[in-house]
Amino acid sequence: MAATATPPVIDIREVTRTYGEGPPALADVTLSVQAGEAVAVLGPSGSGKSTLLNLVAGLDRPSAGSVTVDGLRVDGLSEAGSAQYRRSKVGMVFQFFHLLDDLTVTDNVLLPAQLAGMPRAEARGRAAGLLERLGIDRHAGAYPGRLSGGERQRVAVARALMNRPALLLADEPTGALDSASGEDVRELLTELNAEGQTIVLVTHDLGLAESCATRTVELVDGRIVRDSRHVTAVTR
Repeated sequence: MAATATPPVIDIREVTRTYGEGPPALADVTLSVQAGEAVAVLGPSGSGKSTLLNLVAGLDRPSAGSVTVDGLRVDGLSEAGSAQYRRSKVGMVFQFFHLLDDLTVTDNVLLPAQLAGMPRAEARGRAAGLLERLGIDRHAGAYPGRLSGGERQRVAVARALMNRPALLLADEPTGALDSASGEDVRELLTELNAEGQTIVLVTHDLGLAESCATRTVELVDGRIVRDSRHVTAVTR
């Protein structure tokens, strides 16, 4: 008997998203992402990259089509259901970190666990382990304002991984960093993917896509125009 195929972590079927009377932000997009892939979504401003990420994150809903993540239909969730989905299945990393400056590094990392109701002792052990794994445990008691950009992004990644998400979403994760810090984050994402973490990142940074993605998807005017696996460069 043939083995049953493993369902994808992300399964987007014929998704269109329109806003008002303008052209669609996404037009009939179908895309699947398997566990363990690192997918870079590229495209010019207005191509639909952020819309795609927001749909996967449950922050927006398609006008047509379906979005399923880790076996859950995301597009039909209530507001409370969407929040629960993000706590349990998705970790998110942003360009500008979105850390709380009045909380220590450890307390920032603990936030998702607290929202999810993880027992305190388990959460603190998990946070300490992540900070050590990401090489920032020496900053556990510091405040984000005292850290470099690269260090703050590592804190943001630790926070995103706190609840062991099936999927890590990164929105321009090197966009606010200098070249040295950007390289630091590239190496981190590559290491996480090598350990099995499924990643989808939106970026303008071709170097980031080439160095840490196993697959590149290019969007233009809301449509996928290129879907390449194990590429070393993206031709525009």
